[in-house]
Amino acid sequence: MKRLCTIALLMAAATLAFASGPNMPRFRFENFTTADGLPNDHVYAVLVDGDRIWAGTDNGLGLYENGRWKTYTTADGLAHRAVLSLALDKRTGDVWAGTMGGLSRISGGRIDSFTQLNSGLSNDVVYGVSVEGENVWVATAAGACRLNLHTGEWSLYNERNTPMEEIWAYGVSATPTKVFYAIWGSGVLEYNQKTGRWNRYDDPDGQNSIVLFKDQGLVHEIVGNVSYVDDILWVGTYFGDSRYDGRYWHNFLTKDSGLPSNFTNFVKGVDANHAWFCTDKGLAYYDGVNWAVYTLSLTTHKPVMTVRDGEGNVTQIPATTGPAHNYILGIDSQGDDIWVATAEGLSHGIRQR
Repeated sequence: MKRLCTIALLMAAATLAFASGPNMPRFRFENFTTADGLPNDHVYAVLVDGDRIWAGTDNGLGLYENGRWKTYTTADGLAHRAVLSLALDKRTGDVWAGTMGGLSRISGGRIDSFTQLNSGLSNDVVYGVSVEGENVWVATAAGACRLNLHTGEWSLYNERNTPMEEIWAYGVSATPTKVFYAIWGSGVLEYNQKTGRWNRYDDPDGQNSIVLFKDQGLVHEIVGNVSYVDDILWVGTYFGDSRYDGRYWHNFLTKDSGLPSNFTNFVKGVDANHAWFCTDKGLAYYDGVNWAVYTLSLTTHKPVMTVRDGEGNVTQIPATTGPAHNYILGIDSQGDDIWVATAEGLSHGIRQR
């Protein structure tokens, strides 16, 4: 009898494990809007700074601290009210904000802004910013540039001195060894910090809307964002996503992965095997084998969590909360928690055990 009970318990546990799918992170989402003090519901970027949360919105830069929101505007020195990107200088604690009208530095409550008129910034529309050591790397609508904080010198990079053909730089990820730029229409550019040389990765089949050669190179030329972590490059494009380990490419498409959409606004690598993908149809998490997607149902508008294992089996997990909106524009981590920028609010995903 005791053996039969043990077998029954094991079978029940196995059934439960199968029903719930792979052990993927679950979150309880708390959503912030203008009703809670957020400057604007359209959130382009989010940045975790210890216990402080920065939100780049369509109407100012928001700071969430001690349960309250504070807003920085052009009246405080912000270059433009629309804040598109954020980066933290971990050495100094300074926050850099890329806006539609220039690059701003928030330091000790003071804001200094850099524009085409008062600095060497290549263009006032700043889509991406990344801080590495004494260098601030910037992605703009007219190429890339670098500010050396020690010397104050600006370096400009465009079609004349790099392999880029288009000059719309949408994202940047800088490390002490390599700097990667997402170029809209020209793939990914890699800058070697040691040699000072540029390398370009582009779509091998050259198609604008379909993928002919799977895993033979970058999935598409129209790149919106890059994330380089643990010697792994994660790439988000408007037609799928890619992972590159320096030798092999692996591409992700909705037809053969857990991505809710091929249109990716932002990608954030966690480590060599884990990454977040912010798409126009929800937030996706990849653990190297399995996928989890956090969305709101298009028909019922109720929260939905979907898990896809490595064999393609799809399981829906009960969810009571979800992100503020399916159009996801950015993400950052705070320990086990996540903060998610959406088109209709900022979401705080509290990890559930």
